[in-house]
Amino acid sequence: MKASIYEVTISHARSAPLRNVFRYRSYLWLVDLNQLPGVPWLARFRARDHLGDPRASIRANLDRFLAARGVDLDGGRVTMLAHARVLGYVFNPLTVYWCHRPDGTLACVVAEVHNTYRQRHAYLLPGVRAEVPKQFYVSPFYPVDGRYRMSLPEPDASLALSVRLDRPDGHSFAASVRGRAVPSRMLLATVLRHPWSTAAVSLRIRWQGVRLYLRGLPVIPRPAHQPQQGVQ
Repeated sequence: MKASIYEVTISHARSAPLRNVFRYRSYLWLVDLNQLPGVPWLARFRARDHLGDPRASIRANLDRFLAARGVDLDGGRVTMLAHARVLGYVFNPLTVYWCHRPDGTLACVVAEVHNTYRQRHAYLLPGVRAEVPKQFYVSPFYPVDGRYRMSLPEPDASLALSVRLDRPDGHSFAASVRGRAVPSRMLLATVLRHPWSTAAVSLRIRWQGVRLYLRGLPVIPRPAHQPQQGVQ
């Protein structure tokens, strides 16, 4: 398969008004959008789980998203880092696409963010490090304001991604994903070590939200979602 697995530690850190830090272990797939792997029950990649038209391919939808923003990869390679659908379920808080020109140089990066309300938003970044305004409701405890500072270098033997949200009131939130590539002979063992990993990710995030609510953190009303061209 033209794919790799990374066993990772995912960290979330909230500084104020309540400090909350949690970490969990999981695994992610790095796949070529032109050669998606498929392992029944253990790993499926479907267009409906990502941006664009669920009747098209993930690659076609990404190309359409980029074209609407003036980017033409001219057939260059695209790699995607994401959770796969496991036992019929998937939740991807963050999917990253590294988009290359035909000569192999990086043209841009797309960071696709999902919330727990089945909504998504994609940020187009000019490179692996960029700063963009927050435009999407993610946590029920933060309004849609502030700026993200993203560091999303393309993985090799190791993986080290980070996203920091800086808000006008000085409060911040940071998330990171760090790990190492798993040898192909260890692929099945890694999958079995994290059974139904995608459901576990969703449950952990929701449980942290319940804990923060019980600690008295007020919920910010969710604004009407404005779909993006080529995303919803």
